Formats: sequence, structure tokens, C-alpha cells
Amino acid sequence: MTTNRPLIAVTPLMDYGRDSLWMLPGYMEAIMRAGGTPVMLPLTDDTDILAQCAERFDAFLFTGGPDVGPMVGAAASATGRSEVLSPERDRMESILLPAVMAWDKPILGICRGCQVINVAFGGTLVQDIPTTYHVSHRQEKDGAPFSHNVLITAGTMLHRIIGKTVLATNSYHHQCVKELAPGLIPNAYAAEGFIEGFEGAPDGPFLLAVQWHPEVTLDDDEDSIKPFAAFMDAVRAYMAVPCHG
Repeated sequence: MTTNRPLIAVTPLMDYGRDSLWMLPGYMEAIMRAGGTPVMLPLTDDTDILAQCAERFDAFLFTGGPDVGPMVGAAASATGRSEVLSPERDRMESILLPAVMAWDKPILGICRGCQVINVAFGGTLVQDIPTTYHVSHRQEKDGAPFSHNVLITAGTMLHRIIGKTVLATNSYHHQCVKELAPGLIPNAYAAEGFIEGFEGAPDGPFLLAVQWHPEVTLDDDEDSIKPFAAFMDAVRAYMAVPCHG
């Protein structure tokens, strides 16, 4: 029996207390609901292994997680602070992302993934939102599913995906985009004015990154699955091209 469900690579989470890799089920569930088969990647900076992953998988989800370290590329900020770091993920994703981009494969970034992508493209990060903006964007995990609205820019790909200019989201981050990398297009903003989402050029490969966690609220509204559904549509379109599929 064969299947044409796309294979989606998912970057791993690291539990340093247990010296173990793990995964939040929402990421996997969202991909499966959208029609893909998720596979968690190993945590490695082996360039051969990551090059093979970039070639073999159909698309890539860069997940949330610890802060992007200030020593990574252009991530450094003049003010603020980093909290929990994962140097292993920093090294892995700084190798994996350019390898994936070389294949023009669809990319979806969530929270940390949003920040990693911006840094990889040459952007910078605010290391600590409370220090810079004097507001917290980190809600309690056991609180209400949504904590604030983001303003979606009309005419962007995200606007076409969501169909709204105001979207209620959750928020579990204290870093954010400072300077958006060249070639990326902002598509969502917080009320304080900083970027909460961006996308690639309209004539380029699918690239969407959001600062919130739609995988957490799949059962709370009809909008949370939409980024994953659009991601999977892009994957199928990529695979339909003979030289890709």
C-alpha cells in the first residue's frame, strides 16, 4: 500500500532536565489534520544528516522552544536579555534552514521558528519584550486560550489564509522581531507595534512565520488550523511539479 501524504519534518524540542528529545502533540496533530505525516528530526549539527533531511522531506516546520541565543547570527540585541537557551538547536537550525531554502521547499515557522527564520535571513531580534516595550506577551498556560489580538495586514498571504484583519491569539514569548530581514514581508502586528508574523515574497517558495501558537488552539476556533492547511496546500503544489515530486 502506498500513500501520497506529504512527509513533514518537525524540528525537535529538548528537555535538558531529562536529557531527552520530546514533542508537543499539537504540532503533530495539526499536520495530520491538514493531511500530512509529521516526523520529528534528530537534534544534530551533522551537515550530511541535515542535508539529507533537506533533500528527503517534503516540507519543514520550525517549532517553538527556547530563546534564540544572542550569539547566533544577527540575533544580538543592544538591550534586554535571553532566558533559557538551546545552543544545540541554534546550531542545528542555522545549518538546516539554509539547506531547506536551497531546495525551495515550503517552510512554516512558529514562535521560536519565526525568530530563527528572521535571523537566518539577516534580521535581528528584541531579546526581551518587557525591557523594550514595557509589556508582557507571555500568558499563563492554564489561562484562557487567547490573550490578545494581532492586526493582520490586508492583502498579505496571511490575510488571504485567515480572512480577517483582527485575530485573537495566544502568546508565550518574550522575544520578537526587531529588524525584519530583507526580502521578508510583515503580515501581522501586535498592538504595541512590533511584528507578530511575516511571509516570503509572493513569487518565491511558501514561507510563513507567526509568533503565536495555532497548534495549541486547534479545538478552540476555526482559524487555528488555517495556517497548517495553507502550508499543506503549498506542499502538495510543490510535490506536483515533476522536478520536485
